[in-house]
Amino acid sequence: MKSFKEHCRDALDAIRNQGRYRVFTPLQKRADSFPFYRRTDGSTVLVWSANDYLAMGGHPVPVNAACEAALTMGTGAGGTRNISGTSPVHDALEAELADLHGKEAGLLFTSGFVSNQAALSTILNSFPKGPQNPWHCFSDSKNHASMIAGIKGSRAVVNIFRHNDLVHLESLLRAAPADAPKLIAFESVYSMDADIAPLAALCDLADKYGAMTYLDEVHAVGMYGPTGGGVSERDGVAHRIDIIEGTLAKAFGCHGGYITGDADVVDFIRSNAPGFIFTTSLPPMTAAAALASIRHVRQDHARRAKLFERAATLKAKLDAAGLPRIESESHIVPVHIGEAALCTEVSQRLLQEFSMYATPINYPTVPRGEERLRLTPTPLHTDAMMDDLITALLQIIPQERRAAA
Repeated sequence: MKSFKEHCRDALDAIRNQGRYRVFTPLQKRADSFPFYRRTDGSTVLVWSANDYLAMGGHPVPVNAACEAALTMGTGAGGTRNISGTSPVHDALEAELADLHGKEAGLLFTSGFVSNQAALSTILNSFPKGPQNPWHCFSDSKNHASMIAGIKGSRAVVNIFRHNDLVHLESLLRAAPADAPKLIAFESVYSMDADIAPLAALCDLADKYGAMTYLDEVHAVGMYGPTGGGVSERDGVAHRIDIIEGTLAKAFGCHGGYITGDADVVDFIRSNAPGFIFTTSLPPMTAAAALASIRHVRQDHARRAKLFERAATLKAKLDAAGLPRIESESHIVPVHIGEAALCTEVSQRLLQEFSMYATPINYPTVPRGEERLRLTPTPLHTDAMMDDLITALLQIIPQERRAAA
């Protein structure tokens, strides 16, 4: 029998042979020159795959707020929320997030992954053990790994519905026991396919079958809607969704995750979720930066508009060049490559030959044959930068791959 070390070595060799071994690229983010980063040799790299969607990570408003809080309160929280780790800025941030989504309460977590995993598992484990009426969870097939982890970590009966397929979802809801507690879990913007869920129709099904709704707005919060409340705000359905989850680490340029919802539900999760109770609180300086960023973004309508204009411009330029762009209704712009080794090679050549960085997205993040580059233009990506990217991709992506798209 193989030892565990031998198993690890063989598994890693297999990943390498499939062309999907992940090598981290050390790049130093520069607050004063984003989206240009710096390599260890001092050269600069134009980054096309950052999740700092609104370029708020280097904006003076959150940067100054973080510096002031660090000088006042230090660098770390010094404990869990229950053990000296709650400051006035944590409370203010949770209140701001609740207001952003039109909810009664908010709750901070150390990351978006933890917020999904902890909240979903806590909700779906909430009723006493036993065969009588367990939760029935209905999860979109393309939900994020953090949602899947939370659902799998529960005692719920799990039903997977085809991506954004309302007919399939309704058939599963109809087949479930009428009196069983039900929860539908879905995202708004799906970051790999760059499509958007039909939130109003999902809420209609939830109302029809008495299901609770859980929405991940990680790739939409800060960007969509009149004040950046996400697609649920844009579509006017936030009040119909029970739990709205989001992140502080993307459009707001900071770090951390959160949920918002009914005060009693949020308090129940606060009081029972191990992923919240037994971990150190977000540093006050991080919470202060996030609070300042959210307050700024909610008023900065021009920044949000610029993001969508830049995404539309890049899509048009890719299409005009005949490059294999995957159709996208969001701000995320995927370029289809279709082979893991080639996808990795395209990314490496962009970096080595053109000083541009675009992350290769390979299996298991996307199905085999759907490998792609995931481009995320920000308000600071110019037309000239886009033209340089197009020129590079035309040289790197083989003609037959472009023709097959």
